[in-house]
Amino acid sequence: MGFHALRPSWRTAIATATVAALAVTTVVVTSGTAQAAGTLPCDIYASGSTPCVAAHSTTRALFGAYNGALYQVRRWSDGATTNVGVLSAGGYANAATQDSFCSGTSCTIVRIYDQTSRHNDLTIAPGGGANPTADQGANAAALPVTAGGHKVYGVYISAGNGYRNNATNGVATGSQPEGMYMVTEGTHVNDRCCFDYGNAETNNMDTGNGDMDAIYFGTLCWFSPCATGPRVAADLENGLFAGGNGSWTANTGRNSAFVTAVLKNNGTSTYAIKDGNAQSGSLATRYNGALPTQSGYRPMTKQGAIILGIGGDNSNGSVGSFFEGVMTSGYPTDATENSVQANIVSVGYSKSVTFPSNGTAYRLTNVASGKVLDAVNCGTANGTQIDQWDSLGNSCQQWRFNNVGANKWTITNVNAGKVLDAVNCGLALGTAVNLWDSLGNTCQQWAVIPAGNGRYELVVENSGMVLDNLNCGTANGNKANLWMWLNNTCQLWSIAP
Repeated sequence: MGFHALRPSWRTAIATATVAALAVTTVVVTSGTAQAAGTLPCDIYASGSTPCVAAHSTTRALFGAYNGALYQVRRWSDGATTNVGVLSAGGYANAATQDSFCSGTSCTIVRIYDQTSRHNDLTIAPGGGANPTADQGANAAALPVTAGGHKVYGVYISAGNGYRNNATNGVATGSQPEGMYMVTEGTHVNDRCCFDYGNAETNNMDTGNGDMDAIYFGTLCWFSPCATGPRVAADLENGLFAGGNGSWTANTGRNSAFVTAVLKNNGTSTYAIKDGNAQSGSLATRYNGALPTQSGYRPMTKQGAIILGIGGDNSNGSVGSFFEGVMTSGYPTDATENSVQANIVSVGYSKSVTFPSNGTAYRLTNVASGKVLDAVNCGTANGTQIDQWDSLGNSCQQWRFNNVGANKWTITNVNAGKVLDAVNCGLALGTAVNLWDSLGNTCQQWAVIPAGNGRYELVVENSGMVLDNLNCGTANGNKANLWMWLNNTCQLWSIAP
């Protein structure tokens, strides 16, 4: 689907009821079927006669017997690649492989392996109708979490990141039934199109209603009114359906630290949306009823590609987090999904953000230029521009990080007492940054994202773009701006007192 997409751009850089729905909002409290030791999500789906046809995770095996690679990273320093596998069959990712391989540099996730025998791997997405420029892979070090007591890495999607497979095997097409889930974060969201995982067009274009069937998670409201907060919706192409014909305020969403997002669609008459806290409890059914009555959704016309982090036409302005997800053949039962949720909870996903220190004054040095982030002419007025300059040891080049939420910070210039701001809340590539009075909005909130080797990317919350050294310039006075993530050192900053 396409909406609020980044404008197609080129840059030289060192690189989504006439029939009454049987819909309810209920909390499912049953525990589902009993699980044997070592029984993981795809084993559970298989026992329910709805086997996985795609299974993706950078954190753990999704079959009890799986002992292969989970994902592949590419090293920035020399372009070499390596696979990250599991510690043992049916186990968790061996993050030490990544840490060792990427030591002294940064890495990009370039492939997420399908754990089924169908080889529906995800690779970096090509351009499409909404944005003809190919996407970028995710920063491999950006999302460290704990699962099963082990350090592992999720997939951190910023604006411009996306993965795809247009030539899949066994994924539902036409009106065939399917189910799917993903585990994501309830605090890393925006209102741009489209943080999706699931079934999409095979040509990277919006080809019409019913051609997609993907889980969406975020705050974009396609059919007003919407409940506030991030919600699971069905991206069925040309609409993010919270339930029914689109607007479904009973789908109140979920903003827990980790979220289980569930969607199933029988292809002809019915779909269902569920969510759960991936750390505890059961699934809530947000909608279970008739497919939309608008033209094209009865029956569905799914095409069978798989996308992650983007819309079907490569709309790539969204942000989100991905830890694991599967797609099934057939329409899973509630009991099966309950058992899968219980297994996800057993993983014990957790996350701890300890850097930077709240209120400490830091200097931000661009890795490519060696220059520090600077308020032009030590300005203190609203609108003061931001550039890069040799370190002068003054407070015009010092910044305090003040925590305002889950890895969300305002960045205050020590001399001016004003915060780092995306000018006019811009969404376009190249949006300038300046100093402004604190307004409490997401245009002034930043995520501090590790990139390995003591380097960080700074992601503004409203657009998902990163703080960028304009054209990778090295001269004093070179401006800072916002751009999609490009996997280069011009967008990395060392942060030190």
